[in-house]
Amino acid sequence: MPKFSFLYDFAWSLFLIFSLPIFFLSRDKWFYEKLAVKLPPVPTGRKNIWIHALSVGEVMSAIPLVDGIRKQYPSRTIVFTVKTEHGMKIAREKLGSKVDILLPMPLDCWWSIRRVVNYVRPSILLLVESDIWPGLLSFLKKRGVKAILINGRISPRTFRAYRRFWFLSRRMLDYLDMCLMQSEQDKVMLLKIGMKSNKLAAVGNIKFDMEWKPMDEKERGYWLERLRLKTGSRIWVAGSTHEGEEGVLLEAFKMLKDIFPDLILIIVPRKTTRSGDVYGLSVGMGLETVLLSDLEADGKPPYQVLILDTMGELSRVYGLGDISFVGGSMVPVGGHNLLEPASFGCPVLFGKYTYNFHLMSQLLIKAGGGQRVYGAEELFVMVRRLLSDPSVLDQMGARAKEFVEKHKGAVERVMEYIGDYIETA
Repeated sequence: MPKFSFLYDFAWSLFLIFSLPIFFLSRDKWFYEKLAVKLPPVPTGRKNIWIHALSVGEVMSAIPLVDGIRKQYPSRTIVFTVKTEHGMKIAREKLGSKVDILLPMPLDCWWSIRRVVNYVRPSILLLVESDIWPGLLSFLKKRGVKAILINGRISPRTFRAYRRFWFLSRRMLDYLDMCLMQSEQDKVMLLKIGMKSNKLAAVGNIKFDMEWKPMDEKERGYWLERLRLKTGSRIWVAGSTHEGEEGVLLEAFKMLKDIFPDLILIIVPRKTTRSGDVYGLSVGMGLETVLLSDLEADGKPPYQVLILDTMGELSRVYGLGDISFVGGSMVPVGGHNLLEPASFGCPVLFGKYTYNFHLMSQLLIKAGGGQRVYGAEELFVMVRRLLSDPSVLDQMGARAKEFVEKHKGAVERVMEYIGDYIETA
């Protein structure tokens, strides 16, 4: 272990020596913050609860966990760190009023880690879903600070990597005091890698415990007016899409428009920087297309395809949909959160690549609230079937919503496990 830690710190030192001049010349503010050169002047006290999330998805997962901890330990300071800029933006919006301090997670080099740990002074570190850094965990282990993985999941790709480099992954996982996994399958994968069974538990997915706010008529009216949509329009929302998926969606949509001329497709790319490319693709296929930013500026109706080039609005726009498609699933990305559209009672369609939500996708199909599709032809057939039969559409939507409600309770089980760690630290 000491030899491994030394080599790891040495590698980071070399990286910084060669990289710092480049980053300083580029004046990358985010990188500068991740060096932990300048920390907030706010004192953190002692025995603080440190929660870390990688990016947007993990930040959203952490919301019910933060609510549970705040409710049970109202006087404890919560420090929340995020790895990416997009994740930090969402954290400020969703968690700014719920946590005491928000920080970028530093680079996993010895200098930055020591500065942040000395500033945060944690009694415990809770890692949400992923982003396990050996430098940080090793340093906390030496300090006697417990580290617990919350809402852990192991994709087939991650499992193969862990098995291939078992001598490294086993050492890294040994730094964790407890791993609370989403499913028995995730737990079994870590057992196969060599993790001790007394450090593992399957507690469910805390994403289910988010506060799912329904869309009332007032909010629906707001969105219809903002998006220049007619009351009664049929709406298909395709969220978190990636390159290679929009072409499939637009191909299916073109076939559907001949049968359902009032159908509107709303596409929300996972990265807003791709909005212009998606716009060009749609226009090139002969479809009347508009970007949300142009629509709001010019009031430019009518359109057949609307592309949201703004951030943080997908979770509510799903509530407008008669049907949804969740992206990252027709290309090997692993899929994105299926619960957002399901919580509105919106039927959920997705592709074959859902290894990030393997169990969730299987259970949603079994519950009758979701369906896997393979390509434009199957997508066309499924959407046509749902729009042609309102009773089937309503039934599938109702089952999607029931699925979300049925699987709540993971946060309560998480709190039972971490309570002793927090109180005795």
